Amino acid sequence: MTDTISLLKTRRSFPSMNLVEPGPTPEQLTDLLTIASRVPDHGKLAPWRFILFRGDARAAAGEATAAVLLKNRPDIDEKSLAHEKNRFLRSPLVVAVVSRAAPHVKIPEWEQLMSAGAVAMNLIVAANAMGFATQWLTEWVTYDAEARRVLGLADTERLVGLVYVGTPNTDPFERPRPALADIVSEWSPVA
Repeated sequence: MTDTISLLKTRRSFPSMNLVEPGPTPEQLTDLLTIASRVPDHGKLAPWRFILFRGDARAAAGEATAAVLLKNRPDIDEKSLAHEKNRFLRSPLVVAVVSRAAPHVKIPEWEQLMSAGAVAMNLIVAANAMGFATQWLTEWVTYDAEARRVLGLADTERLVGLVYVGTPNTDPFERPRPALADIVSEWSPVA
């Protein structure tokens, strides 16, 4: 069995709150983003991009999304607001995977969106192969137009998710996985 197969058989998400320094070096980050970009991309459109949150930018991004949340929910409690302010401080690196899927004469938007999902998964697998742990989250910021705007997305873009990357500070744990018998079927002609 190859190292890749072993990695894919054991890959798991870690809660972002359990991801600490060190994060990827600049060289590792370049490799991660290069690998993430090597996905099926019908039409060579590169219908995705990355926004990096690291260093002091993480706290500023959390303040920006917290301001949007407070505007949307003026009655929010302090604990929830503090949680939002710390959103990007959960790990040393947060990568926003952004879909730029748009109408195209030949390439369906659905294919472009799936390519962006593949980018996020490649990023996760590459980070795990380098020894980092990851978590891919969406949460409310993915679906809120103002939150997406303050995070740097255009009105025409969608947030595929935030990929948290860091070094785990806890042992891995497993969650139940679906039984193949529940998710696999053989095709047969429709009567």
